[in-house]
Amino acid sequence: MFRHTKLLQFEAKPEKPDPVYAHKLQELIGGAFGEMTVTMQYLFQGWNCRIEGKYKDLIMDTATEEIGHVEMLATMVARLLEGAPATATAEAVKDPVMAAVLGGMDPQQAIVASGGALPADSNGYPWNGKYIVASGNLLADFRANAAAEAQGRLQTARLYNMTDDPGVKAMLKFNLARDTVHQKQWLAAIEELKADGLEDDIAPSALFDEEDQTHNHTIWHLSDGPDGAKGTSWTTDAGIEYLMDPEPLGGPGTAPKPDPALYGTYAPLQDAKGTAKGKAKSLKNKLT
Repeated sequence: MFRHTKLLQFEAKPEKPDPVYAHKLQELIGGAFGEMTVTMQYLFQGWNCRIEGKYKDLIMDTATEEIGHVEMLATMVARLLEGAPATATAEAVKDPVMAAVLGGMDPQQAIVASGGALPADSNGYPWNGKYIVASGNLLADFRANAAAEAQGRLQTARLYNMTDDPGVKAMLKFNLARDTVHQKQWLAAIEELKADGLEDDIAPSALFDEEDQTHNHTIWHLSDGPDGAKGTSWTTDAGIEYLMDPEPLGGPGTAPKPDPALYGTYAPLQDAKGTAKGKAKSLKNKLT
C-alpha cells in the first residue's frame, strides 16, 4: 500500500518561469538515469526481494522516496512553465530575444502535458522500462544502484551549473545531497551483504569451478599503449595477468549460407582485395 502525502519532500519553487530550463530538467525525470528510473528500479528490486527485513526495507524506503523526487521535479517543471506558451509567446512577438529563448522550450510540454512535465527525457524521448535493473541478486543490483545514483548526481550537478535561479538551485542542492547519501548507502549495503555471508566479491558467487580456468585471471591488451598494465590494483594485487600480445582463439566469424527465401547476397568463394583469390587475379591482370 502506498499513501500520498500532499506535501513535497523539499520545496520546488523557482524565482521566475524559465521554459527553456524546464525542457532541460526533463532529463532528471525521464532520462535513463532520471528519478523515474531509480523509482521503478528500486520498486521492482524490493518487490522481487526474497529476504524480508533490513535489505528489503532499505530498498523500499529508497524507492518510495524516489517517487517523491519525481513529484518534486514535476512540480518544478510546471512552475517553470508558468505563463508559457500563451503569455510568453505574446511577449515574444514584441521581443526578438524572448522569441529566441522560447525556441528552446519543449512544445510537447504545452501540447501534450498542458504546461506540465512529461514522462520523457530532455529530447522528448519517452521513459523506457528497459532502463531499470532488478535481477534478484542483491549484490549485482546494489552495484547497479550505486552507478545509477552516481550518473544521476552527475547530471544534477551539470544542471545545477546551468541555472542562476535561487529556487531551482535550492531544490537541486537537496537532490545532490540525497544522491550522495544514496551512493553511500548502496556501497555500505554491499559490504554488509558480504559481512552477512550472503554474497562475495563476484556476482553471482557460483560456477567458479565450471568456468574456463585459463581465462579467469587475464586482461587482454587490445588498445595502443602499455599503460594499462601499470595498474597494480587490477594486476599484481588482484592476481590478474596482463596479456600484452593476445592471439584470437576462434576461427573466422563467417555467417552461414542464408535461407534462399530471405534473398541475402551470398557467394561461396570470396573474391575481394586481400584474399588469396583476389591477389592471384591481380597478379594475373598485371602479367597480361
